[in-house]
Amino acid sequence: MDEEYKNEKFETLKIKSSVVKKFRRFSRSISKSQSMALLSMIEFFEMNGISPNEVIGPKMKTLESLIKKRINGVIAILKDIEKCQTKPTVAMMQSLFEEAEPKKKPLILEKRVLEEKQKVGFREK
Repeated sequence: MDEEYKNEKFETLKIKSSVVKKFRRFSRSISKSQSMALLSMIEFFEMNGISPNEVIGPKMKTLESLIKKRINGVIAILKDIEKCQTKPTVAMMQSLFEEAEPKKKPLILEKRVLEEKQKVGFREK
């Protein structure tokens, strides 16, 4: 039992024996006292604003479809950004870098070195 409720007195409820057996099994499965199990269930229903008589199925499906629509919207936005902003920018940057590369011209010193190497060789007399 929780310490907060230690000094409170117990009350009785009239519950059918089959329901009591089921509830005791359930309260043992969540490893709490019966009072704490019942309190947890009540707080759950109050927090989520649902009734035990309501069917959650359609609400969960509606929520799932809403999330899928949002995700599809985000994907569409990202594809649009890629198509309209990223790819054109990359293309412009590549064209700038291709034109900015200097053309390689052989150095003047390299020509002299090559000419000297060709002149030097065996000469027969």
